[in-house]
Amino acid sequence: MAIHEMQVQAEKRLVILGMGGTIAGRATQAGDNVGYVAGQVSVADLVRAVPLLNDLALDVEQVAQLDSKDMDFAAWKALAARVAFHLERPEVAGIVITHGTDTIEETAFFLQSVLRPAKPVVLTCAMRPATALVPDGPQNVSDAVAVARHEDARGVVVVCAGQVHSADDVTKVHTYRVDAFDSGDAGPLGCVEEGQLRQFRPWPEARAAGALVAAVYARVQACSALPRAALLTSHADADGLMVQALLAQVGRDTAHPLRGIVVAGTGNGTVHALLESALLEAQAQGVRVVRCSRCARGRVLAHPGQRLGEVSDLSPVKARIALALELLAG
Repeated sequence: MAIHEMQVQAEKRLVILGMGGTIAGRATQAGDNVGYVAGQVSVADLVRAVPLLNDLALDVEQVAQLDSKDMDFAAWKALAARVAFHLERPEVAGIVITHGTDTIEETAFFLQSVLRPAKPVVLTCAMRPATALVPDGPQNVSDAVAVARHEDARGVVVVCAGQVHSADDVTKVHTYRVDAFDSGDAGPLGCVEEGQLRQFRPWPEARAAGALVAAVYARVQACSALPRAALLTSHADADGLMVQALLAQVGRDTAHPLRGIVVAGTGNGTVHALLESALLEAQAQGVRVVRCSRCARGRVLAHPGQRLGEVSDLSPVKARIALALELLAG
């Protein structure tokens, strides 16, 4: 790299946005890693707890202070607006977002779907609160910053426990371990070793630089809520009562009616006969029905003769977001 290019890189800023979560949690006892309250420590304090960041050019901003189990569209909309704003700043090289683990995969997928940024947007988190005897948040933040500073980085990724996951593939797979995330069949994008990125596969797809605010982003910012898309699961002894209840709601809530259903099927997206019958009725009434699988790995392979023919290879929670965004497009 030429001297001038090194100077330009050194002048680039990173933005760190806080959303709350366990990484910002506090417990009354240092040995308590489960009985904490999430979203208590400011993102500025989280950054100050990582001495390696002291000499970097950083802008730090608190967007929300949530337990991520309570994440909602209003918080997503606000976050997307701040991410888009900072990405348009020419001096900003990338963005790091501190977030709770429970819904980080959904937020990452939402941001990648809406923005597809040409610069890196790196979400990170912690499985232990900031008050833990050995908190994992500081190392995760440090690793996230290393990824955001990488000269080739782009798109939305999640960094946790030294691994880098794409927004499309990442899933939380463990309730307690610090290495709680997995990327399924695809595997992680890479890993961070002593502050250095070792990359295994390409970065997520990005839009061309300068094309951040696309139609999907504009539609998201213009609406107060995503179109209603429900998520159901097929299982032994399932029936159609939940679908019937959702259909009954259609006529009552004209402001925010049911427009889609994602069903997490067994195996290759198979659905209990009674549930399928109710879903076919919903489909006949104009509700879009998408099948995916509740299995952690693999994809749904469609075949002729399936009456619920629309399928998704995404996880159920991401398939719901994808369907809502499609419905928003009209």
